[in-house]
Amino acid sequence: MNSNEIRQKFLDFFKSKEHLIVPSAPMVVKGDPTLMFTNAGMNQFKEIFLGHKPAKASRISDSQKCLRVSGKHNDLDEVGHDTYHHTMFEMLGNWSFGDYFKKEAIAFAWELLVDVYGIDKSRLYFSVFEGDKSDKLELDKEAYDYWKAYVPESQILMGSKKDNFWEMGDQGPCGPCSEIHIDIRSEEDRKKVPGIDLVNKDHPQVIEIWNLVFIEFNRKANGSLEPLPNKHIDTGMGFERLCMVLQGKQSNYETDVFQPMIQQIAKMAQLSYGENEEKDIAMRVISDHIRAIAFSIADGQLPSNNKAGYVIRRILRRAVRYGYTFLGFDKAFMFELVETLVKQMGDTYPELVKQQKLITNVIKQEEESFLRTLSTGLNLLNRIISRLQEKGYKTVNGKEAFELYDTFGFPFDLTDLILREKGMSVSKREFDEEMAKQKARSRSDAAQESSDWVILIDDNKEEFIGYTHLQTDVKITRYRKQTIKGKDQYQLVFNLTPFYAESGGQVGDTGYITDGKEKISILDTKKENSLIVHFCKQLPKNLDAEFTAVVDKERRQAITNNHTATHLMHKALREVLGMHV
Repeated sequence: MNSNEIRQKFLDFFKSKEHLIVPSAPMVVKGDPTLMFTNAGMNQFKEIFLGHKPAKASRISDSQKCLRVSGKHNDLDEVGHDTYHHTMFEMLGNWSFGDYFKKEAIAFAWELLVDVYGIDKSRLYFSVFEGDKSDKLELDKEAYDYWKAYVPESQILMGSKKDNFWEMGDQGPCGPCSEIHIDIRSEEDRKKVPGIDLVNKDHPQVIEIWNLVFIEFNRKANGSLEPLPNKHIDTGMGFERLCMVLQGKQSNYETDVFQPMIQQIAKMAQLSYGENEEKDIAMRVISDHIRAIAFSIADGQLPSNNKAGYVIRRILRRAVRYGYTFLGFDKAFMFELVETLVKQMGDTYPELVKQQKLITNVIKQEEESFLRTLSTGLNLLNRIISRLQEKGYKTVNGKEAFELYDTFGFPFDLTDLILREKGMSVSKREFDEEMAKQKARSRSDAAQESSDWVILIDDNKEEFIGYTHLQTDVKITRYRKQTIKGKDQYQLVFNLTPFYAESGGQVGDTGYITDGKEKISILDTKKENSLIVHFCKQLPKNLDAEFTAVVDKERRQAITNNHTATHLMHKALREVLGMHV
């Protein structure tokens, strides 16, 4: 089966099990302060799990494009060096929202893998949650017994909280999970060491392919667990890994997901893939990174020096550096790979076709800009080298390497490589210390802590009436305390609101609420998922009172005028410069 057939067979299977097939959500996340990129299939259903909005259907399935390059889920350093990590990847998934649970999820997984895809069941291993004393949770015997109906106990293993208990974050929905691993080693190797002994041991041929998450608890701010009123299923299977298994390969990069791109890179570099490990790594890195960059741009995220834009710029520069150092590309080349990517994935993801010209132009401009930076960085590094050689020194201060990185975007690994070629070195410890200082400053600037929502009125729908009313009577339905940089503030949610929440390029409203006895200033209004959240420095003394909510009318009018003018300017710029503006 080719990769397109493998993906379609997954979706067809779950459609036959009465699942609604939905399109992939954008890889670039907007409107969620906790995420820059979609890093798992469940992200687009987060509000459903949190109880903020109803599901379109009780059973859903899709193939979701994901990106993992920062934070907890960061696979960047492994990309290209091992056989199965990527920045951008597809996650095949099926979900149940209060419908089926463990028995059916396990039965579906078994039927698809063994009966539909024809995977040898003796090569599969299944982990279940062993329990955790700190959370007062027992062994997930229910999942254990369901797996035992399909395989001998020698293929089932216990997993710790680290590996077999999934959590959305420090707070929120969570639950035990059951991982499905596969052993693709040769028969000879399997006889030497049992596959079960290599599960979760970072063996490149004994890998996890599917995770079934049984969401049945809510983690509160104090760390305790409470049962959810409805139980959910959230599963995720790595598409590229599945293709490796079904196509009988030993690496994701050997499948038809990556080979067309790798062969195109090899052709452009006038090389043959498979003859030199350093050059092969470079080709794998580039074949991976071009996907992440192109899909991000197609979803509206251009490279920049801030947040998500900087992540994309870093990935692009990393790929350019590999091409420059190992493949001899001293001129822009990655933009020429966009056509190959569109031919390969454009039918499944039409946004690539629609945005092909923009993707090509942006990548070319970024490449040319960084190649100039790369040249500047090399000149600066050569001056540092000459200065040290004159003094008889062989080690470059890590602080200087960090300045090259921070000011000129000059990667540490390129600095290290060039110095080693000249019999010199750079202090990684000092570089890491400077990086740690910068990260500490960033963490300090961004540090915040939120308590649980306190529900006063069970009302999941908050109506916005601010287009026609700037004043109305409201009730507080929920509130919580938030601490930012050591200072407390409060967030209020009303049953209806005239306050416009920051979105669409327009800042949030300010104003006040009053119950006739006290007046509470509303300092800002923002959206958090589907909630409209109002910020204030103090809570009203009587939270159950009825309040009059009043928007600052003059400020709203000034903002509206400026916002309208911005839209007119935006339209004019698009007509002159193009739709990417």
